Amino acid sequence: MDASRDDTSHEIAAVAARLVVEEGLEYAAAKRRAVKQLGLPARTPLPDNAMLDAAVREDIAVFCPETQAVELRALRELALLWMVRLQAFRPHLGGAVWHGTATRHSDIYLQLFCEDPKAPEWTLLDHRVEYHPGTVNGWRGEPVEALTLRVRSEALGQWVLVHLMVHDLDDQRGALKPDAQGRKPRGDAAALRRLLAGEVAA
Repeated sequence: MDASRDDTSHEIAAVAARLVVEEGLEYAAAKRRAVKQLGLPARTPLPDNAMLDAAVREDIAVFCPETQAVELRALRELALLWMVRLQAFRPHLGGAVWHGTATRHSDIYLQLFCEDPKAPEWTLLDHRVEYHPGTVNGWRGEPVEALTLRVRSEALGQWVLVHLMVHDLDDQRGALKPDAQGRKPRGDAAALRRLLAGEVAA
């Protein structure tokens, strides 16, 4: 990679990191908007997720380390609450809340692994929990059914979106395969409890 392309990638990553931290954008959307904000051509090579992740962590460390830590804990505690409620569907937490880069603007992503893909929906209906059905991209890029809840966080004093991504039971085998940086991409309730106790980092 030449120096000018490298500089451009770092510039995109820095702007995208601000969008992730301040608005809770997902990485792909943040990169696209950063390219537009910088007035760069649409085909400009984008930084990879590892570079953007490093930029997000740097942005948090410089601008909001204390508030982000409080907001992250509130989101993790809220995620754990729903993981306990949905324990029959083997919930795993992923995304920024799991990896430690979430702020109050971030959504919570829970992967459910079910023998019957309709079972989580029936459970929500039985408990009169309002949800919005849709689809999102799974970790292999395939469309995955998602049930989105709007949940109140008293600790943050605001509403938070919780996305329940419904997978087949067999998909659980590939769910814990480490990512390119050797990190576990998601964790179960026990792993999240360890994070909250400060024993390990995701």
